[in-house]
Amino acid sequence: MAEEKNYLDGKRILAVDDEADILETIQDILDMAEVDVASDYAGASEKIRTGSYDLAILDIMGVNGLELLEEAVAQEIPTVMLTAHAVNPDTLMASIRKGAIAYLPKETLAELDDLLEELLAARAAGKPPWKLLFDKLGEYFDERFGSDWKSENDAFWSDFSRTWQVGRGIQERLKHDPRVRDKGI
Repeated sequence: MAEEKNYLDGKRILAVDDEADILETIQDILDMAEVDVASDYAGASEKIRTGSYDLAILDIMGVNGLELLEEAVAQEIPTVMLTAHAVNPDTLMASIRKGAIAYLPKETLAELDDLLEELLAARAAGKPPWKLLFDKLGEYFDERFGSDWKSENDAFWSDFSRTWQVGRGIQERLKHDPRVRDKGI
């Protein structure tokens, strides 16, 4: 039987959070990868501009995570949002619009390695990570936001569910890909 591929092995990951214990936990959980950390916007922004990362994990509150997301996407770094205080439909939609590949509540931190493995495997196989995320965490979002939480932004969610493969986030990342941009697509 073929050995399963570990998508985190040896990867260079940037983790950004203003809470030192969260950064330590991420480093412990992702010990198979090289995890670089930043605890504020300025430090993270510098690392995004000058470093080379296979993945970024960004908090939203306290580090200006949505702005960092834009910077990471511009550098073609696949980015996962990991948040506690900003878990709400608006930041979820903003994360999608700005190009994140996933949005994880900090309550899932203990499962971070497994969730990232699955998300990265789906992405590598050309499957939409967002569909996997909603399959796995849809009940969490329904419990947290209410069962009809998507109805307030029905047009967004209707469009998004039809375009898992070429969602706004993917389109945003493609705008920054020189192989695509230089072709005038």
